[in-house]
Amino acid sequence: MKQQKLSNWLYSSLALSVFVALPAKADLVQKSNEVNRPATTVEEWLSQSPTTNSESQFPVQIIGVQLNSTADGIEIFLKTVGGEVLNVSTSTEVNSLIINIPNAQLQLPEREEFSQDNPVEGIANVALTATDVSSVQVIVTGVEGIPTGEVFQSQQGLVISLATPEIIEEIEEIEIVVTAEKQPEALQDVPISVTAITQQEIEDSDITSLSDIAGSTPNFSTFTPSRNFILYSVRGLSNSNFLSRDPVAFFVDDVPYDYNGFLDLDLTDLERVEVLRGPQSTLYGRNAQAGVVNIVTRKPTNNLEFNTSASYANFDNPDFRAGISGPLVDDKLFFRLSGSFASRDGYTENDFLDSDVDFQSGGTGRGQLLWTPSENWDISVNASFDDYRDGALPTNLLSSEPFEVEQNFDGFSDLNSNTQSIKLAYNNPGFRFTSITARRFSDQDYEQEVDITTADLFTQVVAIDSTVFTQEIRLQSPEDSEKFEWFLGSYFESRDFNVGAEGLRFGADSANPRLDIRSAEIDETTFAVFGQASYRPIKALTLTAGLRYESFDSTLDNRDSTSFPADGSPPSPSGASFDNVERDGDEVLPRFIAQYRFNSDIMLYGSITRGYKPPGVNYRAEDEQLLTFDEEKSWNYEVGLKSSWLNNRLTANLAFFHNEVDDFQTPIPDETGLFREVANAQVGITGFEAEVRATPMKGLSIIAGFGFVDAEFTDFTNPFTGENFDGNELSYSPDFTYNLAVQYRAPVGILARVELQGVGPIFFNDANEIEQGSFALLNARLGYELDNYGIYLFANNITDVEHLVSAGVFPGFGTLVTYGAPATFGVQVRTRF
Repeated sequence: MKQQKLSNWLYSSLALSVFVALPAKADLVQKSNEVNRPATTVEEWLSQSPTTNSESQFPVQIIGVQLNSTADGIEIFLKTVGGEVLNVSTSTEVNSLIINIPNAQLQLPEREEFSQDNPVEGIANVALTATDVSSVQVIVTGVEGIPTGEVFQSQQGLVISLATPEIIEEIEEIEIVVTAEKQPEALQDVPISVTAITQQEIEDSDITSLSDIAGSTPNFSTFTPSRNFILYSVRGLSNSNFLSRDPVAFFVDDVPYDYNGFLDLDLTDLERVEVLRGPQSTLYGRNAQAGVVNIVTRKPTNNLEFNTSASYANFDNPDFRAGISGPLVDDKLFFRLSGSFASRDGYTENDFLDSDVDFQSGGTGRGQLLWTPSENWDISVNASFDDYRDGALPTNLLSSEPFEVEQNFDGFSDLNSNTQSIKLAYNNPGFRFTSITARRFSDQDYEQEVDITTADLFTQVVAIDSTVFTQEIRLQSPEDSEKFEWFLGSYFESRDFNVGAEGLRFGADSANPRLDIRSAEIDETTFAVFGQASYRPIKALTLTAGLRYESFDSTLDNRDSTSFPADGSPPSPSGASFDNVERDGDEVLPRFIAQYRFNSDIMLYGSITRGYKPPGVNYRAEDEQLLTFDEEKSWNYEVGLKSSWLNNRLTANLAFFHNEVDDFQTPIPDETGLFREVANAQVGITGFEAEVRATPMKGLSIIAGFGFVDAEFTDFTNPFTGENFDGNELSYSPDFTYNLAVQYRAPVGILARVELQGVGPIFFNDANEIEQGSFALLNARLGYELDNYGIYLFANNITDVEHLVSAGVFPGFGTLVTYGAPATFGVQVRTRF
């Protein structure tokens, strides 16, 4: 588009004429006495009767077309045989002026029709076609509106003199549509604290992971030293207790994703991302106490399109991405294929083996089919896979130099998953029906150094897999419902979580070389029914009430602990074994919302919502009394303001919240420092989020966010050590986060973007012994874009800030930590057709 506008400017400046069929310029001044008075306004011109001409019984032959730029726009000269006069009548459609010429035929010397794109600035296209054997049509399409002008008869034919509509440099309005409440709505109409990242923003910021998403979202943080292990926090609630279910529900194309070892996948070909903060348990269930991250990939299209991305960065980091979409049967059956592959050297070097610890290599693929057998039906089938062969978690001693270790074993981490889903959507004037059936399998195997020495002492061994089957059915009111909206649904989930091996390998330099592992099989079943209704007693006020009943059952089918001697001797039990340990529960989850719209631009809302994490079984426990833990419940109170200003060129949203959490599920380390037990505590969380989006001028966009959280224990004593943690902050809960992105896309094709992402102080354990202070990361991109191509230079963590992303105290070893990514920089090329 930038190149096109530049070309248009050159056309206008040089008064360039485009000649077709005629070598000489026609006389455009002389008026025929047979032509009506020229119109001086659009209304007059459109109301004129057809221009009078000779009553010829034979069609007038048009033998040439010539376009000439003028000071006000363009002249179109139609040469006729013998200068015969042409009749004209006019009509309009959108930005097009349509000139109908009856009793005429096209007889161009080298082509059957004529078309010219962008002949002058303000005119997108001029086309001349034969509508039948004796009629011709001229269509002139303006860029910003309908061209206006006059009709003249010259000695050699007809002249159409047009003035282009004034080109107004429009500033883009901010209008974002989300499906936060399982139906399309404008972001500013949703009574939830939501961060929405559009497809354009995803491309401009090069978002390809959960960490990238968190960097653009207030009160959402990730702590990911490698792909096999990701910790996160939303509004103070984290997944540091990986022995229970997640506090945040993650969805990719309506398929639920969970568990910290299966989440940090490569995200490619994205359409949008929505981050909902605060309990969403009424609509999303037991894994949505802190919020929901809804990731939507691009859908199949009815037009053939193709996109690629190739980049190379330091640490020998090539990254390739591609997507293709189009119709298999026009207007009925469409497909989309996308995928990526990347590799890089590790950030952490093992000086003892002269190798990298945390290298990465692998990719992902996705295939989609969309079938629309009728106007009311959409049937989509999705399948995807992820396959990664990475290095181990880059653990180091806090007292050591970052990114450098000396150890006898590097380790590895293999992760693969595959997902299949089918979605049926039926839409008619009375209701909408949706059915989503999905299956997801994930498998992780890894081994890593534990003692971080050159001796062969201890190696951690883990092999875990999970199979999740889900079925959701929804029935809801039509999209155009205004006064009353309703929603009914049911949900079923079956999860098989298998711990094939988890434990330690005692090496040749240990006192007793052996492999001590525990294995377990856990079956979980969830069933829920839910509904929600919104009523508008007056136009400005909307009252919403929702209710969900959910039952959950978790069964530890078996748990065994076994020791395998290194010398090949028979294995023996190394701990207690348990069978058929069950913990079930159910919960009613209400939700109440009131929202008042003062005008079309300002909306105030308040909500009271119940949050919930189910009870469960703890396969690591050695005491039968500690094999189960209670459910976690909360009440969340929230008040928010959403506003738009300056004709939607500025949006400003604010939300305040308070969350009381009962029986908070917190992991308890044993004497070695490993999490083995789960205890329940009382927690209080208070905070706010503020977000601003602005387009102060054409091409310039500003996005800013700030989140504050005070999350602390209000009543908690470690039941095993007697330590009192009242007043301590929750682990992996930053005091604040902020994000700022300033971007300018110039008309000549230059793109410049700067991002600042900050995180407040973080504690890494309940005792608040280990703290990472505040830090900020600076990122930048500079590119040049053509219509279908773009080349970019990028740099992340430009100032190379060293910061911890995880830490733990392990008596006998010390404080083990991992660091966030150092400074990275590279070049990227994109294409799109």
